[in-house]
Amino acid sequence: MSDTRILPPFPDEPGREPHGAGAPVARTESLESPGQRPRGSRRFAAGMLAASLVVGGLAGFGGAAAWEAWQDEPAPLGSTTSPTVPTADADDEPAPEGSVESVAARVLPSVVQIEVQGAGGSGSGSGIVLSEDGTILTNQHVVEVAEDGGQIVVNFDDGSEAEASIVGTDRLTDTAVIQAEDVEGLTPATIGRSGSLDVGQEVVAVGSPFGLEATVTTGIVSALNRPVNVAQSADGTSTTYPAIQTDAAINPGNSGGPLVDMKGAVVGINSSIRTAASPGLGQGGAGSIGLGFAIPIDAVMPLVEQMVAGEEPTHAVLGITVGDGEAGDGAVVGEVNGGSAAASAGLDAGDVITRVDDQRITDSSALVATIRAYRPGDEVEITFVRDGEEQSATVTLDSDGS
Repeated sequence: MSDTRILPPFPDEPGREPHGAGAPVARTESLESPGQRPRGSRRFAAGMLAASLVVGGLAGFGGAAAWEAWQDEPAPLGSTTSPTVPTADADDEPAPEGSVESVAARVLPSVVQIEVQGAGGSGSGSGIVLSEDGTILTNQHVVEVAEDGGQIVVNFDDGSEAEASIVGTDRLTDTAVIQAEDVEGLTPATIGRSGSLDVGQEVVAVGSPFGLEATVTTGIVSALNRPVNVAQSADGTSTTYPAIQTDAAINPGNSGGPLVDMKGAVVGINSSIRTAASPGLGQGGAGSIGLGFAIPIDAVMPLVEQMVAGEEPTHAVLGITVGDGEAGDGAVVGEVNGGSAAASAGLDAGDVITRVDDQRITDSSALVATIRAYRPGDEVEITFVRDGEEQSATVTLDSDGS
């Protein structure tokens, strides 16, 4: 993501906007930090502060000397020529409920910085405390480099740290659960409802962009159910989810941190950004341009429960292969697996799926993302076009674990 990044991003679909519109200068990428340790960040900041103080001191001295040189006569000894400068009331008033300040105070103790090392390199991201004894939610791509025996270190809000191990990962939704060792008394985050969000609603993002821990940014929900596809595996399965889009500044290292509402409840996991390529910079041109994406918490918590229980995460499926129709016209059904949910509902190859319940389907990514927002066994209404005629069918979704 940055010109010093160690971990590679997930491959993206070149020139592909979430709804299929051509945009060759933009790409969606998962977020990861270039491995900058927070202690180094503090040393750098301290050095910059010291330099600023020196420059400021010199400027002040020179300014005073210049002022005295322009005086006709020195001021009489003991005289008071300096004007009285009014000062503001410096009392630290309690933050109003629902303000960004109050949200930050509530959420920061539940956000951690995660540093990883493995055979493939090193990097850092963020995480959300789920339990007092150190269960932590983050992105799969944050801990990926440590999946084959690497090291994970968690840095907590109070300055302490602990090693952690991976409890479970889910590549399809880019989520992971890790367990910090020998910790207690942590502050779990409050889990909210992403299904209650509205476009335009204020939100706050917390994390460690570029290794700068405990960073708070704010914005609004720019869009909901935005299909985001950040990776494609060799077997054709994709890392796709129906994202919360926000203009809160999100950068590499924010991955795995929370997106919260103005009550301080977690509504999403910050995971990816849309970037505009800069000429001559390649991926080094990546950064916040007001298009960040978070995985909705409603879609994540059932998977978290499965991982904590030691189970393999399962996902809802229709049992079909799909392709894109004409621009924005829907997802075209390819192969229908025998005995699948789609087969039972009477879907055929060539049908164009245009809606799932009330969610409009514009292309194959939108269909995959929407179906993954459900759970196996959920009943949905599929609207599709066959031979120019719109039809609908009720489908009970299968599980990819069966």
